[in-house]
Amino acid sequence: MDRPLSPPRQLAGQLKPHHAREATVAPWLIGRLLAVLALLSLLAAQPALAQSVLRDAETEALMRDASVPIIRAAGLDERNVQMLVINDPSLNAFVAGGQIVWFHSGLIAEADDLNQVQGVMAHELGHIEGGHIVRFADGAREATGIQLVSLLLGAAAMAAGGGEAGMGIMAAGQQAAMGRFLTFTRTQESSADAAGARYLKAAGISGKGSIAFFQKLQNLEYRLYVPQDTYVRTHPLSRDRISALTALYENDPAWNKPTDPALEARFQRVRAKLIGFVSEPEKTLKLYPPSDQSLPAHYARAYAYHKSAFTEKALAEVDTLLKAAPHDPYFLELQGQVMLESGKPADAIPPLREAVQRTNGEPLIAAMLGHALVATEDDSHLDEAERVLRNTVARDRQNPFAWYSLGVVYQRKGDTARAALATAERYSMEGQDALALRHADVALAGIQPNSPDYLRAQDIAMASRASMERTRKK
Repeated sequence: MDRPLSPPRQLAGQLKPHHAREATVAPWLIGRLLAVLALLSLLAAQPALAQSVLRDAETEALMRDASVPIIRAAGLDERNVQMLVINDPSLNAFVAGGQIVWFHSGLIAEADDLNQVQGVMAHELGHIEGGHIVRFADGAREATGIQLVSLLLGAAAMAAGGGEAGMGIMAAGQQAAMGRFLTFTRTQESSADAAGARYLKAAGISGKGSIAFFQKLQNLEYRLYVPQDTYVRTHPLSRDRISALTALYENDPAWNKPTDPALEARFQRVRAKLIGFVSEPEKTLKLYPPSDQSLPAHYARAYAYHKSAFTEKALAEVDTLLKAAPHDPYFLELQGQVMLESGKPADAIPPLREAVQRTNGEPLIAAMLGHALVATEDDSHLDEAERVLRNTVARDRQNPFAWYSLGVVYQRKGDTARAALATAERYSMEGQDALALRHADVALAGIQPNSPDYLRAQDIAMASRASMERTRKK
């Protein structure tokens, strides 16, 4: 995920007026310019405004399986593309550099079926394949150029005594700059729509879900009184997108092709558990009342009861799930999670062990198993915890909690240097460069030189110093 641009207003304090005329004009010019730049930065840095990433093994497995045919149709390598979820209730998805598609949890919760989510996947992959994030800077640069020219012309007019004329030039320039930029983004969105339609057709996936999702957006716009003036929007009007895409999809042989029932059933499970996890329990129980005896409903209620600290009710829902599928790894994972987070780590170990075994060592579940082993405070579990957690971070280095748990294991074994290295990994991942450097230096002092762990500590120390230097220069 890209980091946000530095706030331009920080520069204003460095500009000092030298003459009386400059003292009256410069702050106003700066404010105009910074307003435009800040807005462009805001549009460019959507992920910086996002909330926490929701990592879940079952969800990521579903998103991977549902997206692979579309990724291949886009000419991309599925090994390099990720579909991840962030905790945000709005109906949105975006890309922000690299090959990661970020889905808001609200989009998945509001989707009626997997086909609607696949329509969004195809659109966002159109942005990736089209290189739109890289080209975004071109649109921002052109708009900023227009604004700068108008500022200079307006300043010249004001300096010559034409205050109102100068203000008019600047206002017109700002409007032209934003109009140009919004036209640029709408063009990118239309291009991604067309590309997504091609990918779905090549993958043999119906476009009905894509149309249905845009209809949801259109209904939301009407409810929220979103302006229907194309000129002031970053995206084309939903009604225009629906019209254009319907003409493409209705003639596709896959138009009436249903989603694979097994894949759809998995989606309904994931949707239910996501709602149970992110929503208030009252809302979850309203959507999935006790009268609903479907598996997704039991799943959702298990999370709702667990969030409300009704452990026995949560475990009763899990038991119902396990009676239907005794060896389902994700039901076992949930059982272990409820046990662990209810203060019974020893009881959590058996279901988590089986879940790890049945998912071939899935790192997210293995990290929870490692945590449970550590949480027993039984030193006889430390060797297993170390083995599990080292395998976990070897397969998924981007898991701060796994590194934390591994650090605890090393600390309890008396290996202070490797405990420091695990902590440095965690802080480095979280962008806390000073703390990462401090712990990397401790690790370097105690680990055998030129060993793999020593070289990794060196890498963290060098990267942290370089990042701190860049920050200092800014």
